[in-house]
Amino acid sequence: MNIPLINLDRVQGDIEQARGLPNHYYITAEGYAQERDAVFGASWAGVAFASDLPEKGSIYPVQLAGMPLLAVRDRDDVIRVFHNVCSHRGVALAEEPTTLMGMLCCPYHSWTYDLTGKLVATPHVGGINKHQVEGLACEEHGLKEVKSHIWMGIIFVDLKGNAGPFEERISGLLERWSEFHPAGDYEALEADAESGNWEQELACNWKLAVENYCEAYHLPWIHPGLNSYSKLDDHYNIVEQSYSGQGSTAYRLSEFEGYQLPKIPDWPAERIENAEYISLYPNVLLGLQADHAFAMLLLPRGPERTQERLRLFYMPGVVSDSSTAAARNSVLKAWQEVFQEDIGVVEAMQRGRHSPGFDGGKFSPVMDPPTHVFHRWVAAALEAQGV
Repeated sequence: MNIPLINLDRVQGDIEQARGLPNHYYITAEGYAQERDAVFGASWAGVAFASDLPEKGSIYPVQLAGMPLLAVRDRDDVIRVFHNVCSHRGVALAEEPTTLMGMLCCPYHSWTYDLTGKLVATPHVGGINKHQVEGLACEEHGLKEVKSHIWMGIIFVDLKGNAGPFEERISGLLERWSEFHPAGDYEALEADAESGNWEQELACNWKLAVENYCEAYHLPWIHPGLNSYSKLDDHYNIVEQSYSGQGSTAYRLSEFEGYQLPKIPDWPAERIENAEYISLYPNVLLGLQADHAFAMLLLPRGPERTQERLRLFYMPGVVSDSSTAAARNSVLKAWQEVFQEDIGVVEAMQRGRHSPGFDGGKFSPVMDPPTHVFHRWVAAALEAQGV
C-alpha cells in the first residue's frame, strides 16, 4: 500500500518562503517506512567501518533503517555486504560481530555459506543423510549481495543498486576538499579502532542529528567551550546539492603536553586552522582537520531513535605509535564532549515534533541554508520514489 506524501511541496521553495519537513517524517512509522525505501534504499548510505572487520573471517551485522545487513571480510581480504538472511527460512545468520574460523552457518537448519556468499551445504534437505535434493541448485540460492564501496574507511551500500557510481557521488566533495588535501588519498588515513571509537544512542529522529551537525547557528548556546575559541563568526556555511555543513577558520591543532599530531603533508600552511564539517547525505557526518579526520555514522533505530558511531582517523603510523596515545585520547575526549552537548537539544526537538503547533519551522535565510538544502534533498528523494 502506497502512503501518500505529506506537504513536501512547501519544502522545495526558496528559503525565504520554505517550511521544513512536516512532523510526519519525524514521528510516524509510516514516514519512517517511506524514508527506508526512498532515502536509504536509493542512496549510498554508510553502514559500518572497514575497521569493524579487522581480519579475514570477520563478520559484522548491522541494521540500516530496519534492514538487516551483514558485512564480511572474506578469505581473500575482500569486504562484502549481504542481506543478513538465510535463503531457506529467512533466519538472520548473525546477531553479533565475531571472527569465523570456518563458514557462515544458519542456526536454524545449518544451511552453510562460504564468505563469498555461496551456498555450500544443505544438510538433510532431502531427508535423513540426504544432503542434496532434485530441484535445489545451490548456486541459485546463495546470499544476496548488496552493492558496496569503501571510502575513507567507511563501508557504503547502495541497496537497490541504481544510485550510480560511488565515484560520482563523492566527486563534488573531493573537488572541494582538494583545496586542503590535493592528493586526496583519504584511503591512506588509518582508523583508530581501539581508542578512537565511540557510540551513543539518541532519542530522536536521524534527520535531527544531521540538521544539528550541519549548522553553526547553535554554537554560542550549546557549545560554550568550543565557542570560546572557535566563535560563531569564525564559521561559514557549506551548501551543495548532496551535502552541506559548516566550516571554521579557527580550528586549534590537537596538542597534548606540547605534542602535536602529524598533519596531512600537503595541507596548505596558510589554511592550517581551517576545518570543515560535512553532512554527506543521507547519514554520514564527516570532519576534516589538518591533523585528523573523523566520521560519524547515523543508524536509524526507528522514527525516534538513532545510534551514532564515531571513528577517528590519523596519518599513517600515528595509531601504532604509542607515544601518540595521550594526544589521541585528548582528541576523542574533545569530540565526545561536543557530541554529548548536542543530545539535549536534538532530543528536545524530537519532543517538539509531537506538537500540532509546529508546522516544520521557519528557516533563517542567513544561518540555515545548510539545513534547508538537506530538507530539500530528503523531499526530492521521497518525491522521486513516488512512495
